Amino acid sequence: MTQIINSLAEIAADYDVLFCDLWGCLHNGVAPYPAAVAALQDFRAGGGRVVLMTNAPRPAPYVQAQLQRMGVPEDAYDLIVSSGDAAQDAMFAGAVGRKVWAIAQPKDEGFFTDIPAEWRDAPAITRVPLDRAEGIVCCGLFDDLTEVPEDYRARLMLAREAGLPLLCANPDVIVDLGDKRLYCAGALAELYEDMGGTSLYFGKPHPPIYDMARRKLGLPEDTRYLAVGDGIATDIPGAAGEGIDALFVSGGLAHDQFGPDVEHPDPAMLDEWLALRSENPRYSIGRLR
Repeated sequence: MTQIINSLAEIAADYDVLFCDLWGCLHNGVAPYPAAVAALQDFRAGGGRVVLMTNAPRPAPYVQAQLQRMGVPEDAYDLIVSSGDAAQDAMFAGAVGRKVWAIAQPKDEGFFTDIPAEWRDAPAITRVPLDRAEGIVCCGLFDDLTEVPEDYRARLMLAREAGLPLLCANPDVIVDLGDKRLYCAGALAELYEDMGGTSLYFGKPHPPIYDMARRKLGLPEDTRYLAVGDGIATDIPGAAGEGIDALFVSGGLAHDQFGPDVEHPDPAMLDEWLALRSENPRYSIGRLR
């Protein structure tokens, strides 16, 4: 059974590094949660390091710019590692070919054009129409405010028949933007797999993003990590796969499942909900604080 805590400070001394999710934990897509910001600042003030680990399909500098626009202070974290960073590595390595059909929005342009230094001598990645593509790169729906995955079924059927692999730059299926729920790239990747296609993932819960974070930190093997997140299909199984403890933020995506008080989840409801999903994070908290 998960242990419900009231604040990160209760367990902070047991860990050296936080792998902290963003959306649903640090902010709601529109504004930061002040208590979460303060909790991360306090953890760093106590000597810990904070890695903001996000399934955003954009490279870290774009994530940082978004956080700055929201008003998240830079002293709340040490490093940002995104699914976009890990997926970029795979794309420039040729994981889905050099001619790709891109499912992306203008805000994802940097994923294709900001080439990491280690890949600047690699053959170019060219975005082409679906009927000329060797693979698919999916950063998200073309219009996530109005579209749903089923809108893509016919095009994905053509891609499956052509045997195209799909590189998913964001394994998240849904996200809440304020009070509106949106579909992410992971929803299209899941649909494609359900149709018999091949999808490749590099963000949480898959190993590449954790490997990249550890590589950038350069800390010893005995470093004590805690993963903080609200994604029961991403953050929590990702931590389990890496053999590290997890703090489940129940007031994120699943905020309506644990009773009327988001800040204080009902223990019985929480345990039952987690058991149904075969997940057992070491700790849980209503909101990160």
